Amino acid sequence: MTTLKFLCSFFLLFSLASKAQILNAYAKIGSITAGTQLTVTNVNQAAHTFTVGGKVVIMQMQDDVIGSNVNDDAAFGNLSGISSAGLYEIGTIASRSPATGTPTTITLSSPLANTYHTGTNASLQLISYRNMGSNYTTSGAVTGLTWDGNVGGVIAFEVSNTLTLNHPVNADLIGFRKGLINSNPVAGSCLPTLFRTSSVNQAFKGEGIYKATDPNYTNARGKILNGGGGGNEHNGGGGGGGNFSAGGDGGFGYSCGSGSYASGGIGGISLGPQIASNRIFMGGGGGGGQQNNTVGLDGGNGGGIILIKAATLVTNTVCSSAIKISANGGSTASCGNDGAGGGGAAGTIVLQVNSYSASSTCPLSINANGGSGGNVGDGAEHGGGGGGGQGAVIFSAMQPTLNISTTTTNGSGGRNNASGASYAGNGVGANNAGILSMGGPLPVELLSFTGEKETNRVKLSWTTRSENNVASFLIERSSDAQQFKPLGATKATGSLYNGNSYDLYDDNPSEGMTYYRLKQIDRSSRYAYSNTLAIHFETEKEFSLFPNPSASGAAVYLLLPQTSGKASIDVLDLTGKCILTQHSLMEAGKAVELNASLPQGIYLVRLNTGGGSLLKKLVVN
Repeated sequence: MTTLKFLCSFFLLFSLASKAQILNAYAKIGSITAGTQLTVTNVNQAAHTFTVGGKVVIMQMQDDVIGSNVNDDAAFGNLSGISSAGLYEIGTIASRSPATGTPTTITLSSPLANTYHTGTNASLQLISYRNMGSNYTTSGAVTGLTWDGNVGGVIAFEVSNTLTLNHPVNADLIGFRKGLINSNPVAGSCLPTLFRTSSVNQAFKGEGIYKATDPNYTNARGKILNGGGGGNEHNGGGGGGGNFSAGGDGGFGYSCGSGSYASGGIGGISLGPQIASNRIFMGGGGGGGQQNNTVGLDGGNGGGIILIKAATLVTNTVCSSAIKISANGGSTASCGNDGAGGGGAAGTIVLQVNSYSASSTCPLSINANGGSGGNVGDGAEHGGGGGGGQGAVIFSAMQPTLNISTTTTNGSGGRNNASGASYAGNGVGANNAGILSMGGPLPVELLSFTGEKETNRVKLSWTTRSENNVASFLIERSSDAQQFKPLGATKATGSLYNGNSYDLYDDNPSEGMTYYRLKQIDRSSRYAYSNTLAIHFETEKEFSLFPNPSASGAAVYLLLPQTSGKASIDVLDLTGKCILTQHSLMEAGKAVELNASLPQGIYLVRLNTGGGSLLKKLVVN
């Protein structure tokens, strides 16, 4: 009866999932050249295509963030440094090759603002940021491609004016992958101090923001970043995955110490401190349960990522089903006398929406809830699964509340026996702490950022369409496009609905190529960068003598249009003999009279400054 009920539920979920619409195209980025040229593989254009002029999301799904935390101890899988993990930005396709079919190269219209990595332990993804038009009404449920280790896990689209939701937008369980159960060994002794191994006698870890390629890192109870650890011998429960909050630890296992988590998987870490307007994460997968009686359970998948941009989001007064936007982690079912899997962590939802209008008859629910760990149905103490951590819901403005409910809750830990005398750990922290207001991919929507050379300076200009909780703008300057230093700042004066135009000048530009970028800082001190400008500047290699030719005995003036400072002036005859040396304080745009009354002839006037010497011929008639 239980099996039949499970199968019926499975086919119902499969039927609903098969009707959901995928909107995006996906590709893995293999390399980046000059900040604009992307080589791509694993291209999936079944639902959409990468087109010239179309927008794309560049997102660092995984990065080499484990550092030296690889020893077989409790510190295994800790975060060394966040590097580029979770960073993302929006770009525009300038060209692609080949022009039709499956692209192998995609070139962006401007250099990437962030630094991204494509190494062995990193995954960098390109997703089409689909434009659904001025006004768009859903015709069916919307979902995304399930993450496969290279592509997927993200739903991203924009609507210029009004988005009407008549159906759910669902990124549940499409994030980082679950940890699997182990093979079915003979029961062994408890192994509380084994944190990493390649032995399939221990359950598999869930997946997280570090791309694990070493087989010695795949099994046992140590978490792997936000991926939950697998249960150890014998019958330890899997740890829950983490995102905004950490996952709960798995239950301790059969005869492995009452009141402790001796063989249970350790919950995935919290990434809450790293989350920002331009850095977000999928939910970590829950660790698998350890089994020896063939009734253990896999962990739950993590939730994916949703990026929605619209001027207004509404729901109609009549709806056939609940309207929701969700990126929930996966829960695991009950098992018998083996370890249960840990719950998957919830993913992340970013809503760049100016205003909301949800009807009371079709209310909107927005959820990034962690999955619950599996229960043990046997009477003896085994290992329940740890609860998955909560995800994040990021609003570009204040959180809407009228007919709209938002939750980011932690998953519950599963019970360790049929009587519920003890439980695995819940997802960590206070529920709904992951509801945030901090803007979207950029805290301001830029229409343009440009620079132009003027006579003796560089003018930097930018125009915004809207400014979302922005505090200020900072221009940074660099001579090598690597090390940037502040040039000048200005306070933001626009609002959520109205943009503005700004200018800032570099009054002392360096000779040669100089690089400029715009840093946009919000009121929570979070920031994001624009594209980088490259401007080649040269000071004027000329000065003026006038009148030239001049009359014998008449006054002659020297004018340096740009540079100010101390200088010496030499007047030479054609044999090279210096007949006059004059020291003057030169001011840009102000003429200096030569202190000589020159007879008829041809002379050379030499101007000596800190930047070198300049020579000009003077004719006296």
